[in-house]
Order: sequence, then C-alpha cells, then structure tokens
Amino acid sequence: MIFTSFFKALAQMSDPRFRRVLLMGVGLTIALLVAATAGVLGLIGWLTGDTSTLPFIGEVTWVNDVLSWGGLALMLVLSVFLMVPVASAITSLFLEDVAQAVEDRHYPGLPTAPRVPLGDALRDTVGFLGILIGANIAALLLYVLLPFAAILIFWGLNGYLLGREYFQLAAMRRIGRANAKALAKRNRGKIWLAGVLMAMPLSIPLVNLVIPILGAATFTHLFHSAQTCRDQSVHKDQYRQG
Repeated sequence: MIFTSFFKALAQMSDPRFRRVLLMGVGLTIALLVAATAGVLGLIGWLTGDTSTLPFIGEVTWVNDVLSWGGLALMLVLSVFLMVPVASAITSLFLEDVAQAVEDRHYPGLPTAPRVPLGDALRDTVGFLGILIGANIAALLLYVLLPFAAILIFWGLNGYLLGREYFQLAAMRRIGRANAKALAKRNRGKIWLAGVLMAMPLSIPLVNLVIPILGAATFTHLFHSAQTCRDQSVHKDQYRQG
C-alpha cells in the first residue's frame, strides 16, 4: 500500500498543479525566513543601540556589530533546520490542489470535495507550523546529546509529524475532521512508516523541498486505500451480522 501510493505520487510530479504549489510554497518560505532574519537583526539593533557600555571598559561601538553578525549566523544555521518544516507548513495551505489533482487522475468518479474554508486552513497551518518548529528546535538538544542517533531521531520525529498532518489533510476533505482522526488512529502504524519514508529525503538539499508535494500526493492515495479497507471491513461485519 505505502510503496504503491508513493510510486503513483512520484509518477505525477510533472503535473502543472504540483509545480505551482511547489513554487508558491518555496517562495513564501524564503520570504518568511528573510523577514524573520531581518526582524531578529532589527531587534538586536534596537536593544543594543549604536553603542554599549561594558563594566571597566566604558562605551564600545563594536558590540552591536558582533551581535548582529552573530544573530545573522544563528538564523542561517536555524534556517537549515527550519527550511523544510516551514516549507511543509506553508505548502499545506495549498495541498488541497495537490489532493484534487491526484483524485482527478486516479479517482475520477468521486464527487467534488468541498474546499476547506480559508480560516480553517490558516488555523491548521499555523498550528502545524508551531508544532513542527517547536518539535525540531527541541530536538536540537537530543541531536547534541545523542549525535549517533541524530538522523534516526530526525526521521522518526518528522515522519510522525508529517504523516499525521498530511493524512489528516487528505482525509478531512472527504470525511470530516472527526472521522479523519478516527481513520488515522486505525492506521497509525502505516501512517508513521509512510511519514518516515517521506522524512528520509528531508536531509538531501533541494530534494527536500519537493517532499511536501510528494507527501501530500502519497497520503491522498493512502487515505483512499485506508478508506476502501475500512468500508470493506464494515461490509463484512454487516454481512456476518445479517
């Protein structure tokens, strides 16, 4: 189920709607990171001013420059870790287009799914972004304490988060939020494993920027497979009871 879904998604990567979502997600991500860096540097400049006073030394003018360059270096380092989580969260705003493209090609008999209201999409995106950034920043400590297991922690953490979010986004379009959570609970092992397979390429530069699109398409297939299995199980139970 997982590999079949993945290869179906991979075969559709040339779809124009996929490219549109990719370009919008990456563009907005870069803009957000640049704005965040500018904000941090501006805050440092506002807090330190042109000069600083040090004990036993007096006024100095180079502290602001050191802090500014240090802040810039910190943001550059953080951007390496945050680029993918931020891109994933922002891209989730547009993943409905990816899911629709998948369904148009592979599930043409389905009725048109109602679009998620913009307010709900923004709320989910902000929540997902906060969880992704918070979890990955917290994981930095584990990377330092357990460097030999850093890559496994990265894969496991982001696999869980990406799998949960993308399956939820694909499922709630068709069966609503509550039913999507229930279906995800029934298939959490497969969802986590599929998420880990999505998270593995996250450490490959440039390739990692395509993962949100590929993940959304893959989990759309996974949702339909899981829903079909659930429906068949329900029908079997009803037949036995009848």
